[in-house]
Amino acid sequence: MVLGENFHSRFVAWAKIILPILALGLLSTLFLLSRTVDVSGTIPYSTIDLEQRAQDQGATNPRFAGVATGGEEVSFIADTVRPDPTNPEKMLADQVRAQVNLLGGTVMNIEAANGESDQLALTAQLTGDVRVLLTTGYDIRTERLDAQFDTVYAESPGPVTATGPPGDLQAGRMVLTTGGEVGDADLLFTDGVKLIYLPRETKD
Repeated sequence: MVLGENFHSRFVAWAKIILPILALGLLSTLFLLSRTVDVSGTIPYSTIDLEQRAQDQGATNPRFAGVATGGEEVSFIADTVRPDPTNPEKMLADQVRAQVNLLGGTVMNIEAANGESDQLALTAQLTGDVRVLLTTGYDIRTERLDAQFDTVYAESPGPVTATGPPGDLQAGRMVLTTGGEVGDADLLFTDGVKLIYLPRETKD
């Protein structure tokens, strides 16, 4: 009995030493065989400058709508809008789209790569691939269009190209207003107008 008890006591004593050592060995083996993690690599989502985004003010996909003094309905959409860092009264926009519903029934759609608005002067300047589409059949292209918010008025101080019911034309300047009692769009092309007249096809 004494021999059995001594053996059991020694076995338990050695087990208390050997088993923890084996456990440490197994854990070490797991770490050594596991895939090495490159802690110096960048996290996929860390490409965004979060500090800069936190400092920037603006809105994504803003939508505005209103009515001009003449009663025309105006709507505005852009990909992004943000304050001008050099002038707090101005707003900068990217990928601008606007729609104006004239009282005479004509709809005017305007597209531009960039936009800048002055809230005090109630004016806007559209630049970069500006396109004006009228449901009367005109498709006008220019690089800059100056507009007013309080009334339907737009002016291109530079060259314009257009296609419309009369044909294809080029001009050094264009002014768009609403005229007459019908409230439809009046287009005035000046400064060296060149028109290629395209007669309408008539049915026999």
